[in-house]
Amino acid sequence: MKIAILTFILFFYTAFLSKDKGKLEKATGHVFDSAQQHYQNMLRVSKDLTKYPRTSAPNGSLKYTDIHDWTGGFWPGSLWYLYEYTKDPQWLEAAKRWTESLEKNQFNNTHHDIGFMMYCSYGNGYRLTGDPKYRDVLLQSAKTLITRFNPTVGCIKSWDQKLSWDGKTMFKYPVIIDNMINLELLFFASKETGDPVYRNIALQHADNTLKNHFRPDYSSYHVVNYDAATGKVLHQETNQGFADNSTWARGQGWAIYGFTVMYRETKDNKYLQAARKMADYYLDNKNLPDDKVPYWDFNVNQPGFTPKWKYDAAKLSYIPRDASAAAVVSSALVELSQHLGSKGGKYRRAAQHILTSLSSEAYLAKPGTNNNFLLKHSVGSMPHGVEIDVPLVYADYYFLEALLRNKKS
Repeated sequence: MKIAILTFILFFYTAFLSKDKGKLEKATGHVFDSAQQHYQNMLRVSKDLTKYPRTSAPNGSLKYTDIHDWTGGFWPGSLWYLYEYTKDPQWLEAAKRWTESLEKNQFNNTHHDIGFMMYCSYGNGYRLTGDPKYRDVLLQSAKTLITRFNPTVGCIKSWDQKLSWDGKTMFKYPVIIDNMINLELLFFASKETGDPVYRNIALQHADNTLKNHFRPDYSSYHVVNYDAATGKVLHQETNQGFADNSTWARGQGWAIYGFTVMYRETKDNKYLQAARKMADYYLDNKNLPDDKVPYWDFNVNQPGFTPKWKYDAAKLSYIPRDASAAAVVSSALVELSQHLGSKGGKYRRAAQHILTSLSSEAYLAKPGTNNNFLLKHSVGSMPHGVEIDVPLVYADYYFLEALLRNKKS
């Protein structure tokens, strides 16, 4: 009798998952069809290869950025994902053209974001074409990135310096949680060259981040400032979050994603368990909305969390969501679920839940709107008063990546 009941439950559960999977497969097709329309429109208005689509400006127009900005690689990266899905040569041509416009960034040592800029563009290009020129650019990019590594600190320096929101403290060696995403480039370089220096730097950076960027509940600090001479932690604060002790949603996404990559590249269980606990913090958080698309910070307006920046709760009648954070997390969760085997069901279901939400009319823009970006309702930086409830190019990038990952798995 018990066996019969268990068999029935298993059949029902499998049928439920199959139905859910079918809905998401249909939604994936719809999203990529929409992406083709959006991006054809984007290519019609974005012809200057020195100006990279980023977001919507306050006046509603399309806002571009230049080659030095950390977001430059996401537009060509999204074009690569569109080519990967459609196999249409028009997207291959566009992806190549925009990727190669970033070539001189392989020598850009002014900040840590070269991984974002070059691995999302050239990395996807090399993966899909095998073009040896792309490999060479990626290897030089990795060489450039490690020039920002200080062995005493054991981390790659994110910015040259940054003033704290207190208006007095200057961070001389700031390391931000976002930096975890750049480590994938270093693993690539070690595998391609056989030189362990890149891998070893990635390991040191990840280990020190794991030690200093997380609280006991695996929520993350955004910025850790070090003493470059001693390696001592001087400050644990925020730059884009609500308060120093709050959890900035996209920062938590970078953490989940980054430590999932660390496990993939090392098979060290400490990284897998860390990524899982970071994901649990996100998914089990009482302040996560039912659609699993987070508010821009998990602790906005809560007792015990006091911003240092000029925050006016009455200035905005609602707490904005951050679809970009949800997109990053969904992509990370698809991969995390695969590494966890039979224990990965929670994370796979959550990823599919997020992707279903993002594919709905609440977040997915109709072609001809939203300045030709796919997703609505992202937040760049509330403390800086910029990019509030707007499309963001990196939201599109990780959304398409997550849908592709889910489709392949």
